[in-house]
Amino acid sequence: MDFRLYFRSRQGEMVHLLKQLAMLESPTQDKKAVDACAAFVARELKRTGCKVTTLPQKDIGDLTVAEFAPGRLKDAFDEILVLTHIDTVWPVGKIVKMPFYVSGNKLYGPGVLDMKAGVVMLLTALRSLQGLNVKLQKRVTVVVNTAEETGHAAARDLIRKLARRASLVLCLEPALPGGALKLERKGRLVVRLDVRGRAAHGGSPEKGVSAIEELVTQLARLKRLRTGETTVNVGLAGGGEKANVVAENAWAVLDIRFWKSTDRDRVLKVLREAVPALDGARLKVSVESTTPPMEKTRASGKLFVRAQEIAAGMGLSLIGGKTGGGSDASIAAGMGIPTLDGLGPDGDGIHAEHEHLILSSFVERTALLTELLREL
Repeated sequence: MDFRLYFRSRQGEMVHLLKQLAMLESPTQDKKAVDACAAFVARELKRTGCKVTTLPQKDIGDLTVAEFAPGRLKDAFDEILVLTHIDTVWPVGKIVKMPFYVSGNKLYGPGVLDMKAGVVMLLTALRSLQGLNVKLQKRVTVVVNTAEETGHAAARDLIRKLARRASLVLCLEPALPGGALKLERKGRLVVRLDVRGRAAHGGSPEKGVSAIEELVTQLARLKRLRTGETTVNVGLAGGGEKANVVAENAWAVLDIRFWKSTDRDRVLKVLREAVPALDGARLKVSVESTTPPMEKTRASGKLFVRAQEIAAGMGLSLIGGKTGGGSDASIAAGMGIPTLDGLGPDGDGIHAEHEHLILSSFVERTALLTELLREL
C-alpha cells in the first residue's frame, strides 16, 4: 500500500476535520472550551474503533486515553504510546481575527500546527488502518492532553504511568521548520520569587524595607544563571500598592530553559541559596512547574534510525534537530523510553499570528505515521 498516494486522495477530508478542530477553540485555561474540544476528539476516536476513557479533572480540561488494539498481545510492552494535545495558547474568539483558510500549499489558523494537525493525523491514520483491515503488531495507546501548553501534574503523572508499559513513544508535535524531528529539547522551570519587605510612608522610606528594590536586586543577580545556553526570562512581575507607600510585597515569575538536567540542578541551587540584599527583607522561591529536558539517549537514537529506514522506503528523508521549546515527549524520554518527537507536519509561526502548516507535509507525515504504527 502506498500510503502517500492514499492520503493524498483524502487531503480534503483531513482539512475538513482539522477545520472542525480549529473551530472548537481550546485555550488551556478555559476548561469549558477545552472539554468541548476533548469530547469531540473522544467521539472521533470511538469512531475509529478505539476504547476511550475520559478522566475528569477539576483544574484543567478532562484528559482522554484511547486504546486501539489489534488483538491478543504477547506482553505489556507490545504497546506504542502516542502523545497529543488539543489545548492552545489562543483565546476563544481568536478565530475571527485569525481565520482558518488555505492559501496554496499552506493552511492557516489558531492551533492548526501546534498541534491539532497531529490529532487529525492520528485520527486519519487509525481510521485508515481500521478501514483497510491492516494488522498491527502492537497496541496503540493515545493520550489527549488538555494542559500541555502550561503543564499540569495530573497530565504528567498519566504520561509517566502509560510510558512505563510502552516499548516506544511517538509525539505528534510539529516538526522543526524544514521538517526535522526533534531529538533534543530544552527543559523548563517556571519559578516564582516572592519578596516581603516592610511598609512605610513614601516620605520616610528609610523607615521601611522596599520589596520592589529587593526584587530588582535579586533579578539583577540572576543574570549569572545565563551561562552557556541556559536562558532566564522574567515573564511576569509586580508589587507595591501606591506610589507614596514603601512596597511591602513584590513578586516575579521566571521561565528558565536548559539543555541538561545538571543545568536545572545548578539553577535551583542558586535560587534556593539566594539571600536578601536589604536588612529586613525576606525571600521565598517556589517551583510552579518543571519539564525535564529531552536529552539524547541511545534508545531514542536507535528508534530514530529505524524511523529513517521506514521513511526511506517511502521515498521520504528524515533528519534530526533540536529546539528550545518543551513538550510531553521529554517526560517519556527522561524515563529512558525510546521516543520520537516532531512527527507532526512542517510549518511555521507557532504561538504567532502567522501560524500555518504545509499541506504536502501534512499528508506525508500522516502516511509516515501510519507506516510507523504498522512496522515498529
